[in-house]
Amino acid sequence: MLASMQEVVQMQKTVIVVGAGPAGLMAAEGICAAGHQVHVYDAKPSACRKFLLAGVGGMNITHSEAYPEFIQRYYDKANWLDTAIGQFDADALCDWIHSLGIETFVGTSGRVFPKDMKAAPLLRHWLTRLRESGVVFHMRHKMIALDNNRVTFDHNGDDVVVQADAIVLAMGGASWPKLGSDGAWLSTLQDNGVLVAPLQSANCGFYSEWSAHLQTKFAGSPLKDVAFSFTLNDGHVVTKKGECIVTKDGMEGSLIYAFSKYLRDGINASGQSSLLMDFLPLQSEEQVIKKLRNTKAKESFGKYLKRTLGISGVKAALLHEFFPKEAFHTPEALARCLKAVPVSFYKTKSIDEAISSAGGVCESSVDSVLMLNAIPGVFCAGEMLDWEAPTGGYLLTACFATGRLAAKGVCDFLTNRGVT
Repeated sequence: MLASMQEVVQMQKTVIVVGAGPAGLMAAEGICAAGHQVHVYDAKPSACRKFLLAGVGGMNITHSEAYPEFIQRYYDKANWLDTAIGQFDADALCDWIHSLGIETFVGTSGRVFPKDMKAAPLLRHWLTRLRESGVVFHMRHKMIALDNNRVTFDHNGDDVVVQADAIVLAMGGASWPKLGSDGAWLSTLQDNGVLVAPLQSANCGFYSEWSAHLQTKFAGSPLKDVAFSFTLNDGHVVTKKGECIVTKDGMEGSLIYAFSKYLRDGINASGQSSLLMDFLPLQSEEQVIKKLRNTKAKESFGKYLKRTLGISGVKAALLHEFFPKEAFHTPEALARCLKAVPVSFYKTKSIDEAISSAGGVCESSVDSVLMLNAIPGVFCAGEMLDWEAPTGGYLLTACFATGRLAAKGVCDFLTNRGVT
């Protein structure tokens, strides 16, 4: 009996997880379940602060669309993330949430939510389960240095050096820095020879140059029931319907966020990027022309637009912003304008205003289970990795899935690399 206990103690190793967000906690859960001692460190006083804030308007945990479409939401990183998400997809994530005693439902848009729409009960149940499993939390510990299997933390002004058999880094990207994701880890990893792509705004607003009239009269106006189209370099056209807000210096909101990668990449390449706005996406050009032919003598242009098509307010202002009056000389010409209003952007909103961030630890810097090639025994997960996704549950799904894959990597490392 004593020999058996000694064997268990000898096999149990200590693992540090830096970052108490969804990716870090998922890694901690998997590693702890394999019988190892896990210590979670985080710079903030409590866990999952960004997760809780994201859940204020309704906790969108994942999406119900078919997997082939789901995985493509990760753009050029889809093949890379398929390794993680293919093993822990939306269905698996929902099953895991149910294991915490939280019911889920699918909304009309296909997005998946906890039944009560809140993040706090889910997190409360999860933290209880982690603590009962033996995971130890150390809050107010900010990583300031990494040297192989040793991490140095700043804890209330004092340096705390901790050594472990394996380490998982899950400190997020650089959006919402007040909640802990400040990207301060970037230079630390670069100093250790890790290739890191620059952190950039994702799911963000953009700056445009409006006229004084538009800024004065229509800043803050919602732009509803529109479709945006963007032409990719290969000629493929991406079109999405939705709504956003015209601000005094650009646009914000869900529809513009959905184009953030395309617009940002265009701005990075040439200094500006454009898309087309369709103010009447549910009507064909022919249907619009037919309605516009219903003219009345001595009717003003504004009244004409409102009566025939319901176009007024910010839509009418944007129409005049980008086209001269001469462009509206026939119903056919006006219909073409209404279905393809060009708008250009020259800069992303700052990363601390963005919902998420792009960039991070490059795919070439990690192996198939997310261990850093430059620092064996150190793994990365979540938004620290160089990927991005639109809103809709895709961000959280990838964080959970990469945390789970990193846990598998840690367990394999501890078993197979002679650490036991």
